[in-house]
Amino acid sequence: MSIKSFAAKLFAKKIYNDTQKWVQKPVETQQKVLEMLIAKAAQTNFGKDHHFEGIRSHADFAKHVPVRDYEDLKPYVEKVVKGKEDVLWPGKPLYFAKTSGTTSGAKYIPLTKESMPYHIEAARNAILHYINETGKAEFVDGKMIFLQGSPELEEKNGIKFGRLSGIVAHFVPAYLQRNRMPSWETNCIEDWEQKVDAIVEETYNEDMSVISGIPSWVQMYFERLEKKGHKKVGEIFKNFSLFIYGGVNYEPYRAKFENLIGRKVDSIELFPASEGFFAYQDKQNAKGMLLLLNSGIFYEFIKADEFFSEHPKRYTIGEVELGINYVMIISTNAGLWGYNIGDTIQFTSTKPYRIIVSGRIKHYISAFGEHVIGKEVESALKEAMEGTDVRVNEFTVAPQINPDSGLPYHEWFIEFEKEPTDMNAFSLAIDKAMRKQNVYYDDLISGNILRTVVITKVDKNGFQKYMKSIGKLGGQNKLPRLSNDRKIADAL
Repeated sequence: MSIKSFAAKLFAKKIYNDTQKWVQKPVETQQKVLEMLIAKAAQTNFGKDHHFEGIRSHADFAKHVPVRDYEDLKPYVEKVVKGKEDVLWPGKPLYFAKTSGTTSGAKYIPLTKESMPYHIEAARNAILHYINETGKAEFVDGKMIFLQGSPELEEKNGIKFGRLSGIVAHFVPAYLQRNRMPSWETNCIEDWEQKVDAIVEETYNEDMSVISGIPSWVQMYFERLEKKGHKKVGEIFKNFSLFIYGGVNYEPYRAKFENLIGRKVDSIELFPASEGFFAYQDKQNAKGMLLLLNSGIFYEFIKADEFFSEHPKRYTIGEVELGINYVMIISTNAGLWGYNIGDTIQFTSTKPYRIIVSGRIKHYISAFGEHVIGKEVESALKEAMEGTDVRVNEFTVAPQINPDSGLPYHEWFIEFEKEPTDMNAFSLAIDKAMRKQNVYYDDLISGNILRTVVITKVDKNGFQKYMKSIGKLGGQNKLPRLSNDRKIADAL
């Protein structure tokens, strides 16, 4: 055992023990976070506008601070972008994470000196929890790669901005820099396909032990490695032992990845976003990710099926229940208040509080009142694939309301790596799994309102071509699992 891996184990034990202190007091921890946020921001423009000095409880907070999305918060953000101080949070942000919004054009999410460290610590602590649980630390001696956006930043009114993953690249701890890949020059390549090719050339002969990124884009990297070496990724990188991912559910990709790698490797799931780092997988065999209650973020939860009602109840951490689909609302030390990030989650455990991401509040299918969510289509595909050698590269689902003939249906666009031998049986297996999960969908099939699932095969690299056509190839961009319209379907 190297000195580095021995030190990692000692540090991992300390971090685990530190985490347990707030894990054991979740409600108290969140109350302290809320009190801290209100006190710190009381004299900001937002704090004065929303009577922070008079807030004494969560009920007061919910009364004075409405739930907002980016469009609603934009008037405040625009002041910050123009260089004004003390608007949403004391002083000015360190950075803006620039993301592409669907209705707002570019979105500028503030990152402050208080919020930025939590993005770094959460990613680090996820790895340290894995080391503490498994005792595996040898990978720290190998090379690590993080597929991410360009670290080159622009500047607006004295505040730098860029992609979150590019900003984070500036904060990689010194003890990881020697092991980290790709090179700065390669990381700065904007064209994603050129970048992946350059990463392949740079890493092919290295001792890669940890690989991290959004599964769909790591898949492209693996495919090009395999093409170059004419062998499995696990043979090219004999010490590759840990895959770290976030952004999308790994399960639809798992069979494909294990085929590309040639063996199983451990994995850690993360839940990062520009707005905050919310959760990470703290146990290999526990379902869900540990919700980070002590990271400068106060959480509220609204039941998804009540979200669009006039006055939905806002639940705090001590009031949530298992298995219910909640919209997650955050208030943060970056100056986001009552902010709807758009993700829906479900709790898998309350001791400690663990969550899974179940979808997006705007990404669902309810063309016929079925309200199908992302978790359901991912689970249905996984169930249909079990016990088969079917492998899927990518998929999305859309309603077909006006077919040329017959009843309407849900159309599944799937890019297969390995097709089912019986496509009809496979589509029926998906349909059966969907009916089991969603009673409304089941009623629509039983009542002959809908016919069973229709699968449309997408040509190889079809989804990559689509993402490229809309300027969202690579980086942190993700394909929606489902849509309530035909925009993506028609493009495909």
